[in-house]
Amino acid sequence: MSAGTRSRFTWVLRATLWFWPFLAAVVSLGVTILLLTVRPDPSPAWATWLWPSGTDAAMALLQVVAGSIMTATTLIFSLTVLALQVASQQFSPRLLREFARDRVTQTVLGILMSTFVVSVTGLRGMDAERPLPVLVPALVFVMGLGSAGALLFYVGHIVKSLRVDTMMLAVHQEASRAARQAYPEYEDHSRDLSSSLSSPKGGTLVMAARSGFVKAVRPQVLVQAATESRVVVRVGVRPGDRVTVGTPLGSFSTDDGRDVTGPVAEQMSEALAVAVEMGFERTLEQDPALGLRQLTDIAVKAISPAINDPITAVHAVGHCADLLVQLQGCKLGSQQHNDVHGTPRVITPDRDHRYYLDLVCAPVRRFGCSEPLVLSALLRLLRDCAINVRDDTQGKGIRAQVGLILDAMDPSMLPYDADAVHDLAARVDLALQGNADDAYRDRAGETRSV
Repeated sequence: MSAGTRSRFTWVLRATLWFWPFLAAVVSLGVTILLLTVRPDPSPAWATWLWPSGTDAAMALLQVVAGSIMTATTLIFSLTVLALQVASQQFSPRLLREFARDRVTQTVLGILMSTFVVSVTGLRGMDAERPLPVLVPALVFVMGLGSAGALLFYVGHIVKSLRVDTMMLAVHQEASRAARQAYPEYEDHSRDLSSSLSSPKGGTLVMAARSGFVKAVRPQVLVQAATESRVVVRVGVRPGDRVTVGTPLGSFSTDDGRDVTGPVAEQMSEALAVAVEMGFERTLEQDPALGLRQLTDIAVKAISPAINDPITAVHAVGHCADLLVQLQGCKLGSQQHNDVHGTPRVITPDRDHRYYLDLVCAPVRRFGCSEPLVLSALLRLLRDCAINVRDDTQGKGIRAQVGLILDAMDPSMLPYDADAVHDLAARVDLALQGNADDAYRDRAGETRSV
């Protein structure tokens, strides 16, 4: 199994709520069946120490534990559904997948399901006319205590998970991981486009066989197929794109730019369809833009009239600032993937710095144009980006966003509040000039009245 296949398989399993509990239940079933064969007669000292009572007491224990576990499992499902409902309504519906991937929830459900399976299977193997399988009631006793502890831990975990700060931190960490995996470092020029490949020309188009979101693009698969067929592949979609059936996924042509036909065309079409992994929803596997979208969703909902919580919006923008600074240290845009001989084989498109700035700043400034706290948070974000600017293109994008924020300001805003916003805009310009001392001289930040 290749590294890409393992990564995809691991990602799918993590996003599946039922898989690990089901696996734990199957393993517990097998272990219990084996333990039922251990029936010492007469009972040695170790067996008496493990279970000093008889068969009736063992059966009573197993019945009590099995019934209690089902009640506890029902409670956990109820709490999980409540958490999903709260997260969807108050923060963002795109956060629901993160709850399904929660390892604590999967682990606790696995413990409870294992305990239930051991108890029920143990009851099935109890026989008053045969020696007692002492290992089974002893194991159920230990697992029952462990299940009680797991339930208490889960209640505390779900309370913590419902805090918006915890949700934002989880999204932040996943988006940061996705950015590190998706992009090379800024100084890494190994994937720069050669001048002859910077603008795609012609080629044999490959159409999408079905609709959905692009979950991941596996260029390694295409590089191998393109090397064998001696063609150049230009992927037309990126992770996070919504693709409709019958629209282009990409194209391929020979090294000298001619169209490809016959068996080679069929082989490359299949390779492109395999390399572009589709699904019914976006994932964070290769799509850091989804993490920024989730954070901006939280910010926009927080400043809506129904919730009216600008401080939460400010905190969400702060998380976005850290991610944008990280992305400035990456090599963004389209990337070139070569074969072992250094020949360009695959061109994959991707988002640039301007896209990511627009993704965060545009919705927040539109919905928060009358709230100086939110506009100030956006300008602090741009100041952080400005002090970490890598080239003139990034600097121009930051200046453009400052102008859009000032233009979007509500004219009815009090002059006192507007002056504070303009002051931060000036500090962004100072940061772009490299004057970090004056740009950050006022560190009151969000604790200011505006």
